[in-house]
Amino acid sequence: MNIALVGYGTMGKIVEEVVSEENKCFVVGKDFSSLFDIKEHIDCVIDFSSPSLLDMIVSYASLHKTPCVIGTTGHSFNQEKKIEELSKKVPLIKSANFCLGITLVNKLLKDIVPYLSNCFDIEIKEIHHNKKLDAPSGTACMFLDTINKNLNYKVNYGRKGEVKRDKKEIGIHSLRGGSVVGEHEIYFLGEDEVISIKHQALSKKIFALGAYKASLFIVNKKNGLYSMEDVLFKEKNSD
Repeated sequence: MNIALVGYGTMGKIVEEVVSEENKCFVVGKDFSSLFDIKEHIDCVIDFSSPSLLDMIVSYASLHKTPCVIGTTGHSFNQEKKIEELSKKVPLIKSANFCLGITLVNKLLKDIVPYLSNCFDIEIKEIHHNKKLDAPSGTACMFLDTINKNLNYKVNYGRKGEVKRDKKEIGIHSLRGGSVVGEHEIYFLGEDEVISIKHQALSKKIFALGAYKASLFIVNKKNGLYSMEDVLFKEKNSD
C-alpha cells in the first residue's frame, strides 16, 4: 500500500517511521509542494499538516478517488463542510486524536454524560507544549462536542470577572508550556464528590500508530465519513 504524507513535520516523520516498519506499506510522497507532483499511485493520504492545505487534498482526492486520513485540527466551519462533501466522494477518517485511549474516553463520555449532567458541573482542561498553535485543542473540542451534543449548554472558554457559574454551562481551559505532548481531563463536579477522567499522551508515536491503523482500515471502504471508533470497535467486534 502506498501512502502519501501531507505535512512532514514531527508527526509526519513519526508516521513515516511507523510505516517503514511494515513491509507491505510504503511512503511514496513526503515534503512535497503538491500531491499532484507525486508520480506513483497513492492508496491513501495521511494529513498532519495545516488547514491551509485542505483545498489541495480535496482537489487531489476528489479527482483520483483516494481515501484520506485527516489528523489536522483547527479547520474553519466552511472547511469542515468541505471535508464532509469530500467524504461523499471518497472514504475518509477525520479525528482530532488517533490514539486508543482517547477514543475509549470519548466513547465512555457518551455512556456516562446522560447520567451525570443533571447533578454535576462539567469542566474540561487540556495542557499542551508551548509550540501548539490552536486552543482549545482539537481533542478537547471533540470531548466538548460529545458531552454537549444533547445538552446544548453554554460554553465558557476560561473565566474572568465576577459572573456566577451557570448550571447549564461547560467550562473549557487551555494551558500551554514546556514540552507536554498532550494531557486532557474531564471533570464532573457534584455535591461533595468529584469524578474525573484523565488521559496523558507520553509520546507522539501513539497518534502515528493510530493514523497508520486508520489508513489500513479506510482503504477499500465505501465512501463516507468514518471515525476512530469505527476503526477500533468495529474491528474488535469482527475478531
